[in-house]
Amino acid sequence: MPTIFILFGFHFMFYSDDHTPVHVHVLKDGKEAKYNIDSEVVLVYNHGYKKNELSMIESVIEENQEIIKERWRVFFNQK
Repeated sequence: MPTIFILFGFHFMFYSDDHTPVHVHVLKDGKEAKYNIDSEVVLVYNHGYKKNELSMIESVIEENQEIIKERWRVFFNQK
């Protein structure tokens, strides 16, 4: 479970056996959301986060989208 970064207690990560499209999982206190980030940030599912938490999460992902994509490429050995 490679963690990309932790911010405000939110773990931005992907699973070691993940699949395309490029996406990120966000976990905190038993809650989880998944966002596809290939071309734009799109919520795939939300299990427990409130609307204001999702807004903050989306902002963080948008600001760090290129870092997340690069970490994905490195971890999954893609060019």
